[in-house]
Amino acid sequence: MVVSFLFGIDKAVVAQSADEKLLLGADQIEKILPLLGDKRVGLVVNQTSVLSDSYTHILDTLLNRGVNVTRVFAPEHGFRGTGDAGEEIKDSKDVRTGVPILSLYGKNKKPSSEQLADVDIVVFDIQDVGTRFFTYISTMHYMMERCAEDKKAIIVLDRPNPNDFIDGPVLEASQRSFVGMHPIPLLHGLTVGELALMINGEGWLKSTPDSCQLTVVKIKSWKHGEPYWLPVKPSPNLPNDQSIRLYPSLCFFEATPMSVGRGTYTPFQVIGFPDSIYGDYNFTPISLTGYDKNPIHEDKTCYGVDLSEYPFEGGLTLRFFIDFYEKSGKKEDFFFKRATWFDLLAGTKKLREQIISGLSETEIRASWQPELERYKKMRAKYILY
Repeated sequence: MVVSFLFGIDKAVVAQSADEKLLLGADQIEKILPLLGDKRVGLVVNQTSVLSDSYTHILDTLLNRGVNVTRVFAPEHGFRGTGDAGEEIKDSKDVRTGVPILSLYGKNKKPSSEQLADVDIVVFDIQDVGTRFFTYISTMHYMMERCAEDKKAIIVLDRPNPNDFIDGPVLEASQRSFVGMHPIPLLHGLTVGELALMINGEGWLKSTPDSCQLTVVKIKSWKHGEPYWLPVKPSPNLPNDQSIRLYPSLCFFEATPMSVGRGTYTPFQVIGFPDSIYGDYNFTPISLTGYDKNPIHEDKTCYGVDLSEYPFEGGLTLRFFIDFYEKSGKKEDFFFKRATWFDLLAGTKKLREQIISGLSETEIRASWQPELERYKKMRAKYILY
């Protein structure tokens, strides 16, 4: 395994002075440029790939500094982050720069050797939200796999984790999918750079016995446990910090008939269904460009709860899911005949079975602890901050 650290610092956690300025990996252009030289560069980026001060996109920044960017690879939601969840993203060209954009979503999740033929080195710079089923990290995995196979280097420009918790069930091998590729908890407590190191170090690049040539450009003046508020929404339906905090807990509802506010201006901050048994608060999903064009229960009044001001500090909770399941009368069709989808999101069949059997949240959380302790020991090998 080849790993570079740009500041001459090893994997030990480094205490940072309170008056030091936080610098993202992307902010440290003078550290990045020597790594790129005159190579042909491919970027895995989206709308979050901006510098802290200027909000200039990393593509524009590198082009302005004379870097030969030959191709952009876009994840779910596309290069500008406007596509709905699951929406097919087509190949195109960036209007501003003319650089070709290749989608790494839909049928083409892993780039081919031909698609990297005009690329010598890949730069990954996308803001993650620390949740296993957020697919940007799956895109990173597949790019790492292709780079390992084709003997091409990859640089990860690191960014803080806004959901910096270790919580939830660990993924079982039988539930591996694009919304869960690694045996990690639902909230993994890693930056994308640390996760890339773990993918390499644990031999999870299944298609090749080799690890990829990986360089992580570390964040400066941030450490685990410190908050980070995103300057750009990471996907169409995560518009603010509250939605990001609630996302890990509310995403389970996507495998049920419940609405989590897609088609409103408070997605992942409300829960409801067209039946007043679920609560006094009401909202009506509509087709909203930039959020969701075809939301569940479109144009129907949904009743439930408003969590937009709920004092939730983060992590994973099942309280909302269990409450709505019980309000439904524990109906068999609560899982919307999408039990398989729920299991993929959870990373295990056990969680659904535990909820149906009537276990409390305390009992369910206790069942996660042995695997979480094993994970924490593995995680310690890859911590950078």
